Amino acid sequence: MRRRAAPAVDVAALIEALDEPAALCEADGALTLTNAAWREAVGPASRTPGGPAGLFAAFRAARRDRRGVAPWPGKPDGHVVSISVAGADTYLLRLRSDHRADNDPVTAAGSELRQQLAQRQKMEAVGQLAGGVAHDFNNLLSAVGMRVDELLLRHPLGDPAYENLSEVREGLNRAAALVLQLLTFSRKATVRREVLDLTVTLLDFEILLGRLLRENMRLETDYAADTPLVRVDKGQIETAIMNLVVNARDALRAGGGGTIRLRTARVPAAAAAGLGHPGPIPAGDLALIEVADDGPGIDPAVIDSIFEPFFTTKPAGEGTGLGLATVYGVVQQSGGAIIATSAAGRGAAFRIFLPACVARLAPPPAEPPPRRPPRDLSGSGLILFVEDEDRVRDIAARLLRERGYEVIEAADGEAALELAMANAGRIDLMISDVSMPGMDGPALLKAARPYLGAAPVMFISGYAESEFSDLLEGQTDVSFLAKPLRLQSLAEEVKARLRRS
Repeated sequence: MRRRAAPAVDVAALIEALDEPAALCEADGALTLTNAAWREAVGPASRTPGGPAGLFAAFRAARRDRRGVAPWPGKPDGHVVSISVAGADTYLLRLRSDHRADNDPVTAAGSELRQQLAQRQKMEAVGQLAGGVAHDFNNLLSAVGMRVDELLLRHPLGDPAYENLSEVREGLNRAAALVLQLLTFSRKATVRREVLDLTVTLLDFEILLGRLLRENMRLETDYAADTPLVRVDKGQIETAIMNLVVNARDALRAGGGGTIRLRTARVPAAAAAGLGHPGPIPAGDLALIEVADDGPGIDPAVIDSIFEPFFTTKPAGEGTGLGLATVYGVVQQSGGAIIATSAAGRGAAFRIFLPACVARLAPPPAEPPPRRPPRDLSGSGLILFVEDEDRVRDIAARLLRERGYEVIEAADGEAALELAMANAGRIDLMISDVSMPGMDGPALLKAARPYLGAAPVMFISGYAESEFSDLLEGQTDVSFLAKPLRLQSLAEEVKARLRRS
């Protein structure tokens, strides 16, 4: 499953490099990007003359003109504007002082720009869809998973039903892993960033990578001594590299074996574009991770789709189509960029560009004493449980009641606020979903805090904690539990939070 990536285009640099005034414009008439020549000719205006009506009047006139140009409102006679579609609801404007035909050398760059913008918008739309699907699946997995956990407690090892229930639990775990890959692609997975030395990280990881290969394959490494530090989630970046190596291994298997090369390097910003960085390129040096192979390469017909979730060229049953989508999400969530290059019959290379981190490596923290989960998961206290998914709320509340807790339930933020007011000073813990219709979890907390007092709050969500952490500024004693929920982890966390408070 290999292919050549779409042409790398730094949109801002491309427009700035044009000699004539050029701008990107949205359908509402807002100018989102202009070059120096445009600002000098038109001024600092942030909208097109006449707003959307003026833009589309000029666009219709340009469509009627065989040269694709139209008079530009507000400019002296003789000035015309060339308007072309750059993407969904996005237009490329070029102001000219004569009626030159629209077949000058800029046309090729404009076409490339339109392709790049369209690809970016498509990936964003697919990411939003994947994130929404993952969120809904996490709710379903939470409801089914907690019910299976309850049945496993009633049918322990030795019970005739135990083996079948364990197989169901294993299937749920695999489904949860796939959902996590979708969240990673859509950049909504929870991350724990730390400053890493890539050379040290990859040296430790190299043995595991070697075990993934077959006897007729070998792994060659080349780690530059001056590779800059990066600030990423260690587990995520290892997963991304492993997926790329597995992808290369599968390509080599189709070609009868070969070599996979893994290297790191320091790349100055000025040299990044030459290596295929899709832009925009951040200032300063970049860390490069490259995974290349000498397999058959990527089919040009599919190269524009390899990072999309569920796209795969493997036979049915041999791949989920989420490997490269996960890599894409990890890189994007780390603030980096990824490009795939390939030549038919000469292998493929995937290059990850990560911004350098100037922070120093912190000394490894002292190993904390292992946390022993409480054996007795029963407890007491009044819990306000807020969840708009009825199945998740019903099962979780019932299981908590069976362990001795008093639970009051709310299906949305507004109902929860009324319960908090009616039980002011009595609530020992609030558990709330983050994303709900109407009043969401963070807004509920701010409104209900006067009635909750010092009671701790636990948020549950299928999305990353970072998606809403900025909404909790100034709030204290707040924890997070990721969906899909497990009965054991929910009960342990509830008891631990109440014990600390």
